[in-house]
Amino acid sequence: MKWVEDILQTVEMLQSEHLDVRAVSLGIDLFDCADQDVDRACKLAKEKIIAKAASLVRVCESVSRRYGIPIVNKRVAVSPVADVMAGHDSSGLVQFAHALDEAAEEIGIDFIGGYSALVHKGMTTSDRRLIETLPQVLSETSRLCASVNAASTKSGINVDALLLLGDVWVDAARRTAESDGFACCKLSVFANMPEDNPFMAGAYKGIGEPDVVVNIGVSGPGVVKRAIERLLHSGRKCDLGTIAEEIKSTAFRVTRSGELIGREVAKALGAEFGIVDLSLAPTPEVGDSVGEIFEAMGIARVGAPGTTAAVAMLNDAVKKGGAFASSSVGGLSGAFIPLSEDACLARAAEAGHLSLEKLEAMTSVCSVGLDMIALPGDTSPETLAAIAMDELAIGVVNNKTTSVRLIPVPNKKAGDRAVFGGLFGECPILPVPNGGSDAFVRKAGRIPAPLVSLNN
Repeated sequence: MKWVEDILQTVEMLQSEHLDVRAVSLGIDLFDCADQDVDRACKLAKEKIIAKAASLVRVCESVSRRYGIPIVNKRVAVSPVADVMAGHDSSGLVQFAHALDEAAEEIGIDFIGGYSALVHKGMTTSDRRLIETLPQVLSETSRLCASVNAASTKSGINVDALLLLGDVWVDAARRTAESDGFACCKLSVFANMPEDNPFMAGAYKGIGEPDVVVNIGVSGPGVVKRAIERLLHSGRKCDLGTIAEEIKSTAFRVTRSGELIGREVAKALGAEFGIVDLSLAPTPEVGDSVGEIFEAMGIARVGAPGTTAAVAMLNDAVKKGGAFASSSVGGLSGAFIPLSEDACLARAAEAGHLSLEKLEAMTSVCSVGLDMIALPGDTSPETLAAIAMDELAIGVVNNKTTSVRLIPVPNKKAGDRAVFGGLFGECPILPVPNGGSDAFVRKAGRIPAPLVSLNN
C-alpha cells in the first residue's frame, strides 16, 4: 500500500540517510530595546533574548526525542542591529554586538544572527558604522553572525557598500589569520535577502515578521541521493523527468516532517510559526552532500558540462515538492552549493573540475550564491567587491536571492588548503584574476535597477 511505503521510506530517511532539521531559528524583535543609553539598550536586548529563548534548546531537544528527528542547530535571529542602534557610535555598536554574543552563550545556542544592515539603495550613518565595525565584531565574538543586503531587484546594486565590504573582508580575514580568516565565514552579503531565512550567516528577524517567530530549515541531501539511487536500481525505465518527479515526491515528505517539528517547537515556546525552508544544505559528512546528488544523476565529475542543468532540475523539483507539501514554505528553499561545507564539491575543485566561474554559473539556478569560497590572501578589496558585484547582479536581474561568503585566506595562495573546521569544513583555495576590474569598481555609485523591476 502506498501509505505504508511512505512511512517505511520516512523511517529509512531518519535512520540512514541524514534527514534532519538543520536549523530552528527563533526570530526576536528588538526595536522595543532601542535606547539612547547604550548600556540600557544592551541590558534590554540581552534580557529580552534570554526571556524569549531561554527554553529554546530544551524544547528542541524534547521535540526531537518525541518524533525521532534530529534538530542539529538552535539559533536566534534579531532585528537588524543597524536600525535598532541608530544614533549610536561605533563603540556602542561593538558593545551591543558583545551583548548579543553573551546572550547566545548564556542560552546555549549555536549562533545568533542579525548584526545586519540593509543598504541596497543607500547607507545611513548607522549602516556605515555597522559595516566598518564588522572586522572587529566578527573577530572578537564567537556566535554572532552578520549580513548585509547590498542589492535588490527594485533598487539595483550599491557599489559604494561593496567597496566598503571589500576592505571588511580583507581586515576580518587578517584579524583571524590563525584560523584561515574564519571571521569571514560569519558574514553573508546578499541581493534580495529574505526576511525569514533560518540559515546562518544570513538569518535576521525581518521588519515585517511577528514579534517572536519560529522559522525552520529542514535538510537532507542524503535522502534525495538515496531516492535517486533506489529509482535507478529499481529496474524501471527512467529518464530525467522521472528523476525530477522522484526528487519532488521526496521533497514533499521531507517538508511535511519539517513543518510538523516547526509547529511543535513554536507551540511549546509560545511563538508564532513562520516558515519551513526546505533547502538541501550539505555538511562535510560523507553521505550528506549536494554534489553526490549530481553524481547519482549521472554527472561523473561535478563541474563537467551538464552540471548547471542538473542544479536547475534539482532546485526546481525541490521547490515544487515543498510548495505542494505546505503553504508555509519560505526562506531560500532549494539547493545550496557551499564549497567548503560539501566534501564532494571540495574534491571536484581540488581536482580542477570546479572553478570559480563554473560555481558562479551554477548559482544562477540554485538558491543562494558563491558560498564559503576560499580565495588567495592577496586578493585585493576591489577584486572581492567585483566578485560580489557579479554574483549579486545575477540575483538582481533574475529577481532571486543570491549571496556571497568570501574568505581571502591570509598567507595562502591558490591551490593551498583552507581549513575552517566543524560544519564549515575545508576546501582548496581557488585562483582568481586579481586587479583586472579595479578601475570599473572604483567608479562606485549604484548600478540602477533593471527593467524587470518595473512590474507594477
